[in-house]
Amino acid sequence: MSTTPAESPLLPGTLHIYVAFDWGDEIRLEQVRQIVPASAQELPRRRRTPPSFFYRPPPLRVTLPDADLEFAQIGKVQASASVTLFDFGAVSISLHIPFTARADALAQLAGALADTTPLIQKARALVEPLHQQLLGAIQDPLWQDDLSEEYIVFQFGPESLAQTTDRAWLAGIVHLESDPLSGEEIDEALRHQLSYSPTDLFVADWAAAVLIDRDCADTLHAISFANLQLLEFRHIDNRLDESLQAASRLIHPLTRSLIPSWRMHERPLHVLGELKVEANGLFERTGNALKLVGDPYLARVYRLVAKRFYIETWIENIQRKLEVAEGIYEVVSHQSASFRAEFLEIVVVILIVIEIVLAFVHR
Repeated sequence: MSTTPAESPLLPGTLHIYVAFDWGDEIRLEQVRQIVPASAQELPRRRRTPPSFFYRPPPLRVTLPDADLEFAQIGKVQASASVTLFDFGAVSISLHIPFTARADALAQLAGALADTTPLIQKARALVEPLHQQLLGAIQDPLWQDDLSEEYIVFQFGPESLAQTTDRAWLAGIVHLESDPLSGEEIDEALRHQLSYSPTDLFVADWAAAVLIDRDCADTLHAISFANLQLLEFRHIDNRLDESLQAASRLIHPLTRSLIPSWRMHERPLHVLGELKVEANGLFERTGNALKLVGDPYLARVYRLVAKRFYIETWIENIQRKLEVAEGIYEVVSHQSASFRAEFLEIVVVILIVIEIVLAFVHR
């Protein structure tokens, strides 16, 4: 169905905005409970959702003050806000904005949301007081200004399905593009979509998605977690780059050293060892936090969003860099063992020489 702007229908729905940040190496959730009112984030369940769909360990949810926002296309709105804290140091801020707007206005709104800077600033301002309260519960706190991930979901009820099937409009919404798109770009934008029943639809792109469904809290959780996971994989990748560069700077002088001392290798070995443990641990905890076993539809939702985020590519890059770190660690370790053996040989030779000299002196 295609409509002109003059006859653009009114569409009720909810705009879901997710902004993820990394606060540090770990958030001690039990300590958080002692500082602020927080509840375990239980996953909502439909009748079909099995008990095997869960978080491990359960993150904590903290309610935030409502956020006042203003958009030229839908006016002043009030968003309900909350933050979910995960033990591996990441947090996800959720903003939920009910609206009733015409389809053409929503297309313009999508274009305006392409600049996520105001949303990031608003989310950061909302959660900053909580961050200050919880500093004592965060291990190695570090909140980087340039590390965040945002994702936007336009949700409509099943009654809007017939009014939201215009391909060009849908593509513009998920592309966050208000200008017309080519046929090829429309096909690309709508390439990843799925439905569970004839009355629902999920279309996902890199920056945004359209979700036509009513009872969809579990679907939204899977989407927001994929966004959070992307942030953590970016964070791990950045840390690996920095640590490998630091290790390289430490190791490079060793290759030119004429002093066979294993002590020169202690620091790079220590750095590389910590890097391996930290990256592997964070990689495993991030990947295993959300269990989708037993719900094929939610698993498909997650895989669809993960495909748009190139999660598998991030995983491959991280694994490759971990292999590089492992290789460097082995090289430095072998060098250290070699230098230790050479040093012991020199000590033995010196002791023999001393023994010979003493033998001659006593004669």
